[in-house]
Amino acid sequence: MDVFRKSDQRPGAIDYEVAGLNWLADAGADSAAVVPVLSHGDGWLQEPQLGEVRPTASAAEDLGRRLAHTHAAGASHLGAPPPAPAGLGWQGNGWIGLAPLALPATPDDSTTSWGDFYARFRIAPYLDAEAFTAEERKVLVRLCDKLSSGVYDHQQPALVRSSAPEGASGWAARTHGDLWTGNIMWTESGAVLIDPAAQGGHAEEDLAALAVFGAPHRESIWSAYDEESSLDEGWRERIGLHELHMLMIHCKLFGRGYVAQTLEIARRWV
Repeated sequence: MDVFRKSDQRPGAIDYEVAGLNWLADAGADSAAVVPVLSHGDGWLQEPQLGEVRPTASAAEDLGRRLAHTHAAGASHLGAPPPAPAGLGWQGNGWIGLAPLALPATPDDSTTSWGDFYARFRIAPYLDAEAFTAEERKVLVRLCDKLSSGVYDHQQPALVRSSAPEGASGWAARTHGDLWTGNIMWTESGAVLIDPAAQGGHAEEDLAALAVFGAPHRESIWSAYDEESSLDEGWRERIGLHELHMLMIHCKLFGRGYVAQTLEIARRWV
């Protein structure tokens, strides 16, 4: 078996990734396949080298159904970090690609309002990006204010809602967290997820991430997901809104090339 070795010397980055991969893999037999961790140490991990094939609509449909069950495995709250297995030193916040990622440790540190969470923890941390002009930043601040009012709050998909423990008010989906097309490996046995920023989140965020850079057969993924776990009304109209977190990160890391798309979406919801 060929082995892929990944190194990352940022404090806690590899431990966070290992914890996330294990958490996603523990979502159940019907959930999406996740690349296994063969071994890991301080600043490195080893995974099997996956052989890629051309994705098919059938494989995409299977991913959609399985992703619905990954999400349904749930998380205690929005922003919940994956539990750190024994021996891992990671704690606190995480990473999404090269950007820091806020992970409220407990339900009390988070909020039960998706809009308030999204504004405070997924958009506001990147408002200081040098890519934005003062006027552009004002648009994004107005969007944050509107999100925090709760006006855009919406339900999780059906399987996530039905998996919530009795009395759980802030139950969230168990999300990959960085599900752009490059983090899906299409193999002979189906789609395999890699490189997560695993967290408790809204399931629609993973689905929207598929659109940011154009995942193949994404309509098949979305349709199969909706059949397996019905999405709340208006989910298609919210795709852009759920893309904003990833776009904000790209503005922060890579500059003005992503600002026009980001502001176009933001102005639609202000």
